[in-house]
Amino acid sequence: SRELFVLTYGALVAQLCKDYEKDEDVNICLDRMGYGIGIRLIDDFLARSAVKKCRSYSETADMIAQVAFKMYLGVTASVSCTSAAGNEFSLILDKNPLVDFVEELPAERASLCYCNLLCGVIRGALEMVHLAAEVTFLQDRLKGDAVTEIGITFLRKAEDRKHKRN
Repeated sequence: SRELFVLTYGALVAQLCKDYEKDEDVNICLDRMGYGIGIRLIDDFLARSAVKKCRSYSETADMIAQVAFKMYLGVTASVSCTSAAGNEFSLILDKNPLVDFVEELPAERASLCYCNLLCGVIRGALEMVHLAAEVTFLQDRLKGDAVTEIGITFLRKAEDRKHKRN
């Protein structure tokens, strides 16, 4: 459940910080964990949401922001396109439930991307529907920014890579 996940997420990150000295290693681990969740979560999302196939990157970004975030985290995000090519988007979260029980990051963990798991989840889920994407945190309230902002850059359809190799 969402509540259990939010309550235990902080303990997960704290344990990873004990296991790894470098923030970058924790960030990578969170991304990998999220990716694993994302590739499994997409089936549940498609079954429960009964959404139709998205016809554009902007529809996909809207689906993540309005449906997926609401379904799994209980919040919605706003979306803005940040490129003329129409393949880069920002998801703006006014409220991020993963940080409900976190005041601030310790000074020695300044480069920790506390919610990097979300980036991995989005990337993994998109890959399972044949959309390669780079997903990164652009702004983080835990680091003093006004909002939490996740950037998504759609690279190309995953199947395009296969055709280029042959």
